[in-house]
Amino acid sequence: METIYTAQAIATGGRNGHVKSFDGALDADVRVPKEMGGPAGSYLNPETMFAAGYAACFDSALNHVARLEKVQTGTTAVTASVSIGKLDNGGYGLAVTLEVEIPELDKVQAEALVNKAHQVCPYSNATRGNIDVKLVIK
Repeated sequence: METIYTAQAIATGGRNGHVKSFDGALDADVRVPKEMGGPAGSYLNPETMFAAGYAACFDSALNHVARLEKVQTGTTAVTASVSIGKLDNGGYGLAVTLEVEIPELDKVQAEALVNKAHQVCPYSNATRGNIDVKLVIK
């Protein structure tokens, strides 16, 4: 792979700490979610950041494929849900559901475009074979 961009961030304190990107765009406290025994309130956590990144990346891949195929999609939207759970080996694992909205296409056209985007998206390529990713056309 020929690298075209590298993002860097530092985390201190783990899930109850702080994250900051080297460019300063991200500078936030992170906390364990309430559902996992953390404090109540709205805080970032690794799953939220992963969901946001995957949603943005997949939507970009979707629009890239649409442009290449000269398909008019209207405004698309991708909702990423990232779940964390315990594995049988005592570790933890993730699962992702991507809900994709393409208002200008019928279900068959949308499904074809989403499947092509899933082959192009860097997040999809990184997770393929490692975690369950469910694609849902809305």
